[in-house]
Amino acid sequence: MEAKELLKYVDHTQLKAYALWEDIEKLCDEAVKYHTASVCIPPCYVKRVKEQYENKVNICTVIGFPLGYSVTSAKEAEVKAAIADGAREVDVVVNISDVKNHSWSKIKDELVAMRKAAGENILKVIIETCYLTEEEKIILCEIVTEAKADFIKTSTGFGTAGATLEDIALFKEHIGKHVKIKAAGGIRTLEDMQAYIEAGCSRIGTSSAVALINDQEK
Repeated sequence: MEAKELLKYVDHTQLKAYALWEDIEKLCDEAVKYHTASVCIPPCYVKRVKEQYENKVNICTVIGFPLGYSVTSAKEAEVKAAIADGAREVDVVVNISDVKNHSWSKIKDELVAMRKAAGENILKVIIETCYLTEEEKIILCEIVTEAKADFIKTSTGFGTAGATLEDIALFKEHIGKHVKIKAAGGIRTLEDMQAYIEAGCSRIGTSSAVALINDQEK
């Protein structure tokens, strides 16, 4: 796969706490130029991006980010507000505290609520693999499938570690046929991106992709 073709898999990401509007504009301009799958931005910028770029970019945002332990009603409100502002994809952090307490029914109920709040828009569930055992990852694959999420996502990029190819293989073995995979966290080379796509990922979350393509062209 040619380097530029990798960008159609990329959620071009800027989620730093101190991201300025100029940073978001630069991200969106690059997304328009290089036809990335989406821009993944903080919720507070969604409406402004929608107003300025209209349908030129596909807007993704994050919910319950990055720690996941917001109450369900707060996450529901975030999802609805994000979609009203113009987002068409939401990346929701699972309640990791509930995962570690093995409160499986509570987690499923929350994800079903997220599915309902997202409606026909794309719902990605971030399970933050760096904090989980293999057994917990497998159970979450099953719950994400049962909740009818569109994607399972490895990481926020703010945890102690990011995506691994081993986790992608584990996901592929245990998710349902309708669930796709997004890898994020620590993906910083074109070779990494290629490897994750070949392993079965439909999306890559990274802030590095466009810069890497530009460096290669130079």
